[in-house]
Amino acid sequence: MLDGFDPTLLTHLGRRYDSFTELVDVAIDMEQHLRQAHEDQREEKNCKHTPVRFISAAKYHITAPGSPIDTNQVVKHLRLCIGTEEFYVDPVVLPNQGIDIILGMDWMKEHNVLLDITSRTVQMKSSKSGKVMHIHLLSHKHSSHTVNATEAQLIEKIPVVFDFPDVFPEELLGLPLDRDVEFAIELVPGTAPVSRRPYRMAPDELKELKVQLQEQLDKGFIRPSSSPWGCPALFVEKKDQGGKRLCVDYRPLNAVTIKNKYPLPHIDILFDQLAGAKVFSKIDLRSGYYQIKIREEDIPKTAFSTRYGLYEYLVMSFGLTNAPAFFMYMMNSVFMNELDKFVVVFIDDILIYSKSEEEHKEHLRIVLNRLREHKLYAKFSKCAFWLKEVSFLGHILSEKGVAVDPSKVKDVLNWKQPETVTEIRSFLGLAGYYRCFIKDFSKTAKPMTSLTKKNAKYVWSTNCEEAFQTLKKLLTSAPVLAQLDATKPFDVYCDASGNGLGCVLMQEGRVIAYASRQLRKHEANYPTHDLELAAVVHALKIWRHYLLGNTCHIYTDHKSLTQPELNMRQRRWLELIKDYDLEIHYHPGKANVVADALSHKAHCNVIEARPTVRVICCEMDEIEVPTEQHAKLYSLIIEPTINDQIIAAQQ
Repeated sequence: MLDGFDPTLLTHLGRRYDSFTELVDVAIDMEQHLRQAHEDQREEKNCKHTPVRFISAAKYHITAPGSPIDTNQVVKHLRLCIGTEEFYVDPVVLPNQGIDIILGMDWMKEHNVLLDITSRTVQMKSSKSGKVMHIHLLSHKHSSHTVNATEAQLIEKIPVVFDFPDVFPEELLGLPLDRDVEFAIELVPGTAPVSRRPYRMAPDELKELKVQLQEQLDKGFIRPSSSPWGCPALFVEKKDQGGKRLCVDYRPLNAVTIKNKYPLPHIDILFDQLAGAKVFSKIDLRSGYYQIKIREEDIPKTAFSTRYGLYEYLVMSFGLTNAPAFFMYMMNSVFMNELDKFVVVFIDDILIYSKSEEEHKEHLRIVLNRLREHKLYAKFSKCAFWLKEVSFLGHILSEKGVAVDPSKVKDVLNWKQPETVTEIRSFLGLAGYYRCFIKDFSKTAKPMTSLTKKNAKYVWSTNCEEAFQTLKKLLTSAPVLAQLDATKPFDVYCDASGNGLGCVLMQEGRVIAYASRQLRKHEANYPTHDLELAAVVHALKIWRHYLLGNTCHIYTDHKSLTQPELNMRQRRWLELIKDYDLEIHYHPGKANVVADALSHKAHCNVIEARPTVRVICCEMDEIEVPTEQHAKLYSLIIEPTINDQIIAAQQ
């Protein structure tokens, strides 16, 4: 028996969210104590001598606290004494890691070890005497870098990633390190503390509440509080892995918090950087908010009330109004040098994109190094590497372009008919997120949106049902949108009718985006030509960040710009148009039909749209639209002055 040491036995208790290094009365120690222990054993009169034999074995790659370790030394048939019982193990020898011995799953399976989490005991059966032993866990401490064995095996097979297993811990097991920035909660001057009674919970929720409170206490994320503040706790369903997430209803606190105006990026603008990308990887941080500390003086403001007392967060909690903006600021600071070159970041989601596998190898290593440097940890099970096609922020990204993620809209087909205004808004909210994929979205949705207006009587008409079914069909059959190339000219097709305005942005015959909106009340009285020009202005405004400073061709039947007299509205719009380097192409007669036909063909992403009579006539012939034999195509070229170009370049 090896006396005189205070050894540590690492056991994984199978908790849902953390692993513990449990202190058990195990008489063993590793490496620097093994040889000395061997000598002590020889001196013991009542203890049989057990030789300690170091042998070479296959190379082991082990993730231990701090960094990966490679070793090939094993101690064969080492006697382990627990209480009065003897066991034999073949431990792998590691440098001193602050853990004396790790008894793994294979050893626990061999000895029928049972872990009782409630009573915090370990039960095992002696192979010699058959005696059942009950070992009480004396205390516990956190082990900050444990990796699930299955995940570790997968990590080892992924190029570049296998060098960074410490970036993918199994759990966050303690407070994050101090950073240059901490989350602050600035209040409106004169605000008094706000306190609310805890919400009632069902019996099964109370059980889960106890478990999660203890887990967060053990990790150091929360602590008991005596704060005058207090918001009620509640549970929300986890979408990715089931179960319940403990959250806090911080609405009373958020109402008196000064809002952080740091901007969150638009999703479509993020994807504009991906032109030419062929290889993708995505990384999702593990409980990203919990990796940021709260400023000490603001901790009492996060207090939350439960059936079992008042607690407060030491890390940034879900539900705080400024949490997304602050996290976005931190992530942009970490990846500032890589943003828009080969990295896209949206809160705790990171996308790495490259034009070749060789580039991707370098890019991926840079990103993982950044995470390691800043002590930011990712959740391996939600990451994906070396992909030709990746799901990111509800879209499918590939070399071909951007498409709707089918998994995000699979429930749309089974969506029941809305029965209230709130349900209509919910459906239109989902559909509107993907409106750039749907041609004439606003026109199609108009019967439904009219029901959401103030004082509108709720009557689900045939038109509403038709619009509802059409949008579901369009969402589940949306086209792949091309990635834009800022070095090439753009084509914009505009169309207007009594229902709304529609536009299509294209490049080299492939659709980049659709846009539309319904007519406003005063626009319903516009003459046809003004509506057509309004569609052009609408396109220039919403795609200003693409078109300003680039050459673009606009196709419409609007020809009022050639009139000697322009009304005040047209003059105002003409001033806006002059800021752009564009050519407006128009032709008389079947102009609306042609523009609509071209955009419909663009929906298939195969027709090349070119500003020539031949192509337009071919398009009209395909859809059996008659054309005049001597019809001509006219174009008006508007070029900005040198002064206008300088102003545009400086914006």
